[in-house]
Amino acid sequence: MNNKRFAFLFATVLLLLVQSVVAQVDTLSTAKDSVNASVLIDFRNKLSAIEQQRLVDSVKRLELEAQLSSLKTTDNLKKEELQQQLKDLREKDARRIAQKKADIDALRATAIGFPVVGFFNDTLFLIYSKLGSFSAPDRAAAISGRIKKLGGYFRYNSDSLTAALNEGTVDVMYGASIIVSVSENDALWDNTTSAELANSYKNKIDNAVKHYKAETNIVTLAKEIALALLVIVVMVVLIRYTKKLFGWVAGKIQAQEGKKISGIKIKNYTLFDARREVNVLLSLNAVLKWFFILLIIYIALPVLFGIFPWTKDLADTLFGYILTPVRKIVLALWNYLPNVITIIVIVIAFRYILKGIIFLKGEIEQGHLNIPGFYPDWANPTYQIVKVLVVAFMVIVIFPYLPGSNSPVFQGVSVFLGFLFTFGSAGSLSNIVAGLVLTYMRLFRVGDRVKIGEVTGDVIEKTMLVTRIRTIKNEIISIPNSTVMNSHAINYSSDAPDKGLIIHSTVTIGYDVPWRKMHDVLIDAALRTDLVLKEPKPFVLQISLDDFYVSYQINAYVREANKQAIIYSDLHQNIQDVCNEQGIEIMSPHYRADRDGNPAAVPAEYLPKDYNPPAFKMKIDKDEQ
Repeated sequence: MNNKRFAFLFATVLLLLVQSVVAQVDTLSTAKDSVNASVLIDFRNKLSAIEQQRLVDSVKRLELEAQLSSLKTTDNLKKEELQQQLKDLREKDARRIAQKKADIDALRATAIGFPVVGFFNDTLFLIYSKLGSFSAPDRAAAISGRIKKLGGYFRYNSDSLTAALNEGTVDVMYGASIIVSVSENDALWDNTTSAELANSYKNKIDNAVKHYKAETNIVTLAKEIALALLVIVVMVVLIRYTKKLFGWVAGKIQAQEGKKISGIKIKNYTLFDARREVNVLLSLNAVLKWFFILLIIYIALPVLFGIFPWTKDLADTLFGYILTPVRKIVLALWNYLPNVITIIVIVIAFRYILKGIIFLKGEIEQGHLNIPGFYPDWANPTYQIVKVLVVAFMVIVIFPYLPGSNSPVFQGVSVFLGFLFTFGSAGSLSNIVAGLVLTYMRLFRVGDRVKIGEVTGDVIEKTMLVTRIRTIKNEIISIPNSTVMNSHAINYSSDAPDKGLIIHSTVTIGYDVPWRKMHDVLIDAALRTDLVLKEPKPFVLQISLDDFYVSYQINAYVREANKQAIIYSDLHQNIQDVCNEQGIEIMSPHYRADRDGNPAAVPAEYLPKDYNPPAFKMKIDKDEQ
């Protein structure tokens, strides 16, 4: 069943290829006929007029020659007159031939002749001009038919094929049958004489008939059929073993599932598991199998067609389908090779330029190279900008050497992509520009504790588009660079390592507590707090005198700006402890206390052991009593 199915497939492919080639030949012939009809029509009209004049001149020349032969030998004057008229006619005929030759030479570059086809669809010679009532295509068809009749003669003899001079033409004849008549116009198209052209046609016809006889004898046909069968057998064997080979490969692939074929992983991501990878390899194996089968068939068909003389043209056409594109590709690559070398040289030169820039960037980042006014943290962003500019300049230099760079399609696509990038990234461009400005403004660096708008946290990433901040609650907030540019930003870390950051907190205490004592208490609480610097010493500011209390602000220096939350928490704890130790009550605003009979608002562990709440005071008016 497989062999029958393959034979049917092979016959179908063969039939489609033959039909395709025949259709192309018919299309080309039709196009050729239409071109000739438009190119030669004017010339034929001109030839008709010239031919009529030639006939008139020929009749007149015959009359003059008859008159000249009938004259007496003593009539010299009349004789000279007739001779002069004959000379004028010969000169006129020479001018006519020269004019005709000039017209033919002008048409030679564009006009296409009609082929006289041999036995195996090969062109023997071309017909350009009409003869009598036969047009050029009619003449070519008629001559082709007469030549093919010669191939049917069982006792064909080359000696019977002759060239004989006739009135106005030279005829190639086989016995008494005219095969082709060669006119003066035919000779002019081939830049030769009628006799020479007739002999040339005779030799070509004779060789074609002999070749046909040799190719179509029983022995030759038997050899060709045997060779064709051998090609078919070899093709079937190759296809069969190709299928077996790829079947064996498919079995090996399936056997390696979970062994050598264990999937494809990119870090922790599984791109293909073992089953999917096996399916992909099996699909690829099937595609390659059919590719090689079709390749074997495609190579075998031209070889098969080339065996028989009738189908040799089909073989050349099929090979041309592959060889012509391959030849064009190879020639295009060869012609493009100088541009490739130029592009390689340009890329290598710019690569070393970038290496030099990278070296300078590293030297500036490490502090080995100091440029006044240029900070080390500018090195990397400046390198990125310079890198983009260098690469863009390299693309501009390479662009004229790219294939198709001058084509309208290539230029149109480039303009469209530029338009799309410009209008599709307007917002992104504003963020990129803002990111560059922020880099050179040096507002903050990665790791700094900052406050941007209402967001406070540590800078963890700076990109061309956004700035990312981690808050003290471990929240990641992304802020567009354009928003950063339009907001106020506070950097707590920029001067903290050198000058220290002043943290501050406000406590409100009643007027009953002396302010000097309160200053000492707050400073003592600050000095007890971890990470608060002893020098410079903490200080207190009285920031307001309100109706019921005084607002005291404790200020202390710290270097760890990123630990403000824990420092503030410890400071507030210490303020409570010291105030309790000193017997100072931290009251809420507007709180009023009546001490008669009420205990102090201090935790019990801070009160003396012998502490007793005060008694109520009473005043008795003796008169009223």
